[in-house]
Amino acid sequence: MRKPFVAGNWKMHGSKAFILNLVTGLNAKSSELKGVDVAICPPSLYIDFTKRSLSTEVIAIGAQNMAEEPHQGAFTGEGSASMLKDLGCRYVILGHSERRAIYGETNSEVANKVQVALDAGITPILCVGETLEERESGIMESIISEQLDAVLGLVGIAAFKGVVIAYEPVWAIGTGVTASPEQAQEVHAFIRAKLSGLDENIAAGVVIQYGGSVKPNNAKELFGQPDIDGGLIGGASLDADDFIAICKAAEI
Repeated sequence: MRKPFVAGNWKMHGSKAFILNLVTGLNAKSSELKGVDVAICPPSLYIDFTKRSLSTEVIAIGAQNMAEEPHQGAFTGEGSASMLKDLGCRYVILGHSERRAIYGETNSEVANKVQVALDAGITPILCVGETLEERESGIMESIISEQLDAVLGLVGIAAFKGVVIAYEPVWAIGTGVTASPEQAQEVHAFIRAKLSGLDENIAAGVVIQYGGSVKPNNAKELFGQPDIDGGLIGGASLDADDFIAICKAAEI
């Protein structure tokens, strides 16, 4: 049985005072978490501060992005996988729609980052998803297939034993609009079936998160779908009570 996994993507939010208050709340409630893996992904500047502020091992640390280059070097402004590992990061979010849309990251670049993360012993949270225009044009499945195929072509299906997938409909991120549980399940089932065509056992074990305006009041129904294994949480992860409630909704 797949263990649910909920990760908080703080995006570009926070200050030392804000994070200390948020993490204090998470520390106080972490003992309530059972049967779910949990991670928080602060901005890179605050990874170390967040890690040191955590007093629980129940909540892991992740990063929101990393360099495509596999080794440290003359890459001003970048952070390497080895640096994230050194800071105690267990996970790294890769291919988020904001990275793809705002910063122009390509499927090939995302695939390279997945390979680098795996080589460094960091679990990639590989984001895939479609825009509203792509969904309405009927090309949703081909878009998601292209995003997955770039990674599969580089690392192979066997490597997906160590990959988490996050399905994030771009039209539901930060908009307050959420895919219905049925809409989300349909895409999650498609992703798992695609992987199953390459290896049924690996497909059955891959954790596929849902990301797109998940809140405490809709989490239980979303996570109750057979192929939805938790969530990649944006805005609601900035509130300790909301985030813990969402994590608890995902518990086995």
